[in-house]
Amino acid sequence: MSNIQIPVSVLNLAPIRKGQNAKEAIDSLVDLAQATEEMGYSRYWIAEHHNMPTLVSSATSILIKHTLEHTNHIKVGSGGIMLPNHSPLIIAEQFGTMATLYPDRIDLGLGRAPGTDMMTARALRRSQNDTVYTFPEDVNALLTYFGPEERQSYVKAHPGVGTKVPIYILGSSTDSAYLAAKLGLPYVFASHFAPTHMEEAISIYRKRFEPSEYLDSPYMMVCLNVIAAESDEEAKRESTTMQQFFLNVVRNSQNPLSPPVEDMDLIWSRQEKEVAMSMSSVTLMGSKDSIKEQLANFQKKYNVDEIMAVSYIYDQDKQKRSYEILKEVVDGK
Repeated sequence: MSNIQIPVSVLNLAPIRKGQNAKEAIDSLVDLAQATEEMGYSRYWIAEHHNMPTLVSSATSILIKHTLEHTNHIKVGSGGIMLPNHSPLIIAEQFGTMATLYPDRIDLGLGRAPGTDMMTARALRRSQNDTVYTFPEDVNALLTYFGPEERQSYVKAHPGVGTKVPIYILGSSTDSAYLAAKLGLPYVFASHFAPTHMEEAISIYRKRFEPSEYLDSPYMMVCLNVIAAESDEEAKRESTTMQQFFLNVVRNSQNPLSPPVEDMDLIWSRQEKEVAMSMSSVTLMGSKDSIKEQLANFQKKYNVDEIMAVSYIYDQDKQKRSYEILKEVVDGK
């Protein structure tokens, strides 16, 4: 099988593992960033979630700055900043400041979901109006804030003007595909938890893409789950950590990232299994040979420009090894 030359990146939701506290979870986030930087990963993105005691990714900008401080060259960014929760000016100032401190190392991935439940979203929102609907205007405001001096209005982001912080549109449905195409921006689809509309969204984005000053042609990234190990059997066992993670989502339960188990059928019902498995259906899982075959098949079908991998593995050394195996596959090693 031929090499699958494609850039690979990392998404981290910053989960708290069973037995960890919040500080240790943040240390784990940095540790993985350093390891994947050494492996040659392109970028390392951190999510935004609120009112979730098992994730420490609420103050995304602060975690990005902390990760930049403790790495040397990997691009660090947001996967994503949930823009309805924030004023575009404040995001422009924060990311403009980081771009000034760490030139050419910052990415800004933008999402339109709240990253939480509706009660928490109301507590976060800057107004009582539904700011989800102003997402296109807010994205355009950010493009302006990071643009050249001559395009600014009276209100400017200092620092921010002229930093050209790269913006990526994130999506888990087809809505954002239309927006990314119209604005001529890179598009990142969240198939790691919402794979249902992936194929349709990719197609819409590519067909409707309008070249812009940011991109000449579509740049399609897909985020998916990767559980790679020395053998298919080991990967299957390690994947029960991910399955427990998605069961938490289904049940709305607050369990930390948990060690693998021998038999998930002792934990979930048939209905819960169906929902959790459908959410995590876009997963590369197994030994290096299995990962290579699955990725080749995925690329044959979708031919995306970049893969972003999220790996819910409890043992941190095994998690690093999973990322190492994926990198070896794309490097043809």
